[in-house]
Amino acid sequence: MEKIELPGGAAREPQTTTGGSGACEGRRVRRHDPERRTRILDAALDVLVTDGAAGITHRKVAACADVPLGSVTYHFSSLAELQAKAFAWYVEQRTAEFEHLFTQVATHEDLIEILVDLVQGGPSRRHSAVLGFELHLAALRNPALRALTQQWTTDSRAVLARFTGPEIAGRLDALLEGLIMHALLATEPEPRERTRAAIVQGLAPVTGWGE
Repeated sequence: MEKIELPGGAAREPQTTTGGSGACEGRRVRRHDPERRTRILDAALDVLVTDGAAGITHRKVAACADVPLGSVTYHFSSLAELQAKAFAWYVEQRTAEFEHLFTQVATHEDLIEILVDLVQGGPSRRHSAVLGFELHLAALRNPALRALTQQWTTDSRAVLARFTGPEIAGRLDALLEGLIMHALLATEPEPRERTRAAIVQGLAPVTGWGE
């Protein structure tokens, strides 16, 4: 669907719409829709969770966002741009959430409990966790996305480093990613104490072989 030309050469988006399904149910059609671009990005993230980076299409995103197909192509000229902007929007939100998690940390024990909750809550936060792994998988195939994953890693480790120092923060960040992936894939929940023990060990300073 093409953009509609207005007098003077301006353009507006088409106003027809379609319904969504699955993770996209519940979205409502809005004639006055100043947040449409953001809703399209949110819909793209929903499609990335259900169908993966290989399965996303303009048409699926349009259906999920309850907007006409032409509205998606109005805001995003290519599927690659839509996917990249959606992942960037996800990282922006996730970075802010991660930063907020640690605002109340006052003791070493507080830090441990927040990290354990982060891992143990992986399945309940499946939508967000799956998006993170989809982004990393997409970045393996698309070098243009690697600057985004690198910045996300840098920002996350900077938050952790406030409490651990940079060396332990890097090791801990890698450990958390692995633990969250295992939590998502496990057929039975990992005992909380086992997760806690792994994190405590990850926080411990590295010692030499002979010590």
